[in-house]
Formats: sequence, C-alpha cells, structure tokens
Amino acid sequence: MPVVAARPIAPTAAERKRLKTMAYGHKTEHRLRMRAQIVLHAARGRSNARIAAETGLHLDTVRLWRGRFADGGIADLADRRRSGRPPAFTPLQAAEVTALACRLPAETGVPLSRWTAPELAREAVERGIAAFVSASTVRRWLAQDAIKPWQHRSWIFITDPDFRPRAERVLELYARTFAGVALGTDEYVISADEKTSIQARCRCHPTLAPGQARAMRVNHAYGRGGALAYLAAYDVHRAKVFGRTDARTGIAPFMALVAQVMSQEPYAGAKRVFWIVDNGSSHRGQKAAARLTSAFPNAVMVHTPVHASWLNQVEIYFSIVQRKVVSPNDFTDLAQVGDRLRAFEDRYNATAQPFQWRFTTSDLDDLLARLDRHTADHQEESSAAPAT
Repeated sequence: MPVVAARPIAPTAAERKRLKTMAYGHKTEHRLRMRAQIVLHAARGRSNARIAAETGLHLDTVRLWRGRFADGGIADLADRRRSGRPPAFTPLQAAEVTALACRLPAETGVPLSRWTAPELAREAVERGIAAFVSASTVRRWLAQDAIKPWQHRSWIFITDPDFRPRAERVLELYARTFAGVALGTDEYVISADEKTSIQARCRCHPTLAPGQARAMRVNHAYGRGGALAYLAAYDVHRAKVFGRTDARTGIAPFMALVAQVMSQEPYAGAKRVFWIVDNGSSHRGQKAAARLTSAFPNAVMVHTPVHASWLNQVEIYFSIVQRKVVSPNDFTDLAQVGDRLRAFEDRYNATAQPFQWRFTTSDLDDLLARLDRHTADHQEESSAAPAT
C-alpha cells in the first residue's frame, strides 16, 4: 500500500508564539499542551512516526492533530462540539416545572407552605408533565434561573404615610446635612436603640473549645439566669458606642442612656445632637421628642419611619454584638453578661470605623418606585381574578 505523506506544517510567527505558550504553559490543559507539541514538532519537519515516539502518543493521534492544524490552524486544536446524549426532557417540560415553582402551592390546591425539589418532581409527575423526573433534575432546572422556592424571606409593605420624608431626613443626617444645610463641626448624629431580653444561659456542661476537625461544642441543656436589656447609642460619624444595661426597657432607662451621653463632651457643649430612634415605646412620638429637648435643649429627636428600624445604624452594631458576644449564649449569670458587653464596647471603640452606609435618597426613590409598581401589579392581578 502507498504511504500517505505527512501534511506539511508552516505556522506563522504569531502562531508559533501561541503554540509555544500552549505547549509549555503551566496553566494549559494537558490535552492542549500535547496537541501544541505535535504541531511544533511537525513544524520542524519531523515525521509522524518520530513525533509519536518522542511524545508517547499513538501514531493516529499525531496524524489527526497535525491534519487538524493544517486545515484550520490553532482554532482547530480545540475539541469539536459533540452531539452528546439526546435530552430526556423537552424545554417545554422544564418551563412548565419552573412555572409551577413560581406559584404558591396553595394556589394549585397542594397543602404545602412552600415547594421543595422532591415535591415539585412529584407534582410534575402527577400533573402529567413528565412520566418521571428526579428532584436533582428539577433542582438543576431551577438553578438556571436562580429560583429557590424552598427559601422564604419576610417583608412588609410600607404603611407609614410619611415614610419618604422621615426616611429622607435620616439619610440626610447620615450624609451630614439637615433641612438642606450642612452640619457644622459642633453638630453630631447619634443612633440609639435597645436590644431586649439578652438571657444568661448557664450550660449544664462546660463548653468545649474547638479541636482538630471538631467545632466548638455547646451543651444543649441550660439553666436560666434571667435576662437584661442592652441600650446603646452609636455616634454615626465618630464610630463610638455608649452602652448600658438595665433590667428592662422603658422611658427611664432610655433617658438614663441619653444623660450618659449628653453629660460628656463634645455632646454637652455641642450646638445640636441629633438622636435617631425608632418608634419603640421608650421614645415614641412628639412627647418623647419634647421630653428629650426639655432635658437637653441641644438634643433633637429624629424618628425613623414606622417598621423601618433597618434605617437605624445602631442595629448594625447590635448584629455585631449578637454574633461576637451573645452567641452562643453561655454565661454563668447576668453580671457576666453585663461585664462581657462593657468589655466588648471598649474593644470595639478602640478600632471601630464608621459604617460604609451606601443607601442614599436616590436609592430610596428607586425602592419606592419598585414598591409602587409591585403594588399596582398586585392590584391589577386582584381585580382581574374571577370572583369565587
């Protein structure tokens, strides 16, 4: 039989440079590295048999990739697209299951609070969408659209008619302005609130420190040692925390916190000190604002909108306290809880930086616009629904 001559290879200077990078690069896949080496050997005029001997590859493999490069250059060194196994499900079936996941189970007559992948697979079979479908297949379909019906988040509609002006006033204070005028160097913004019912749980067995391949272990059983309230005032721009503990919350404990802050400089001699608070019973309404100003004439109370404590920056500090001090709860008594909180305040104030608050009035307008659209769509759906 006649011997087929090897295909001549003559790469350009640019192709030769790319081939060398592929052949000797540390991050190149092994298969691409070997294909590039085949082409480089062929460019030196070597036969297929010699290249196979030097690279340890089969002769047919050398002949294949040498021919591929001769026909299409470097681009043809990549794997060609393969048909693969035919799909077991149609795009329509995947879309129907996804649409089912985007409806509440109760709306379809299923007595569930939320969907899980196995429940969706079962429902798809019962509805005749597919003869059989696994939970992993359903989960893969939903992952393509980032749909997780087994998760849920709580949220609340805005009910405060003065939500925007109240929220705008708080956001402007964070940006160091009030009523359109920049705050002076002798004006301060304090964010205050209470963290209620911090319990002292004495574990029945000592907590075990972490070990090799073992997390810290906290005994499930505990004895109750009472509970206390933690009141904190956070200077938004100076990143300084003032805290105190009390047996309960109320007007008197809150005013004691105010006095603790306002009796020291620079707040005692400040032109104005703005106190941002939520609508809790300790500082609700105009009576609370008047009480604050009566006790400290340079103090101004600013309320967040109703159900908008997330606008109060001290809540971020409380979340840090919950993660780093309170959880897991293992205290011998309430005195130890108070000591730990005060020690953490000193530690926090030594290195704290102001929170990088990025939510602005522009973001507020975007949020309200989205809520308006959502409310309008919901009302349209409700009006279009047939009467039962």
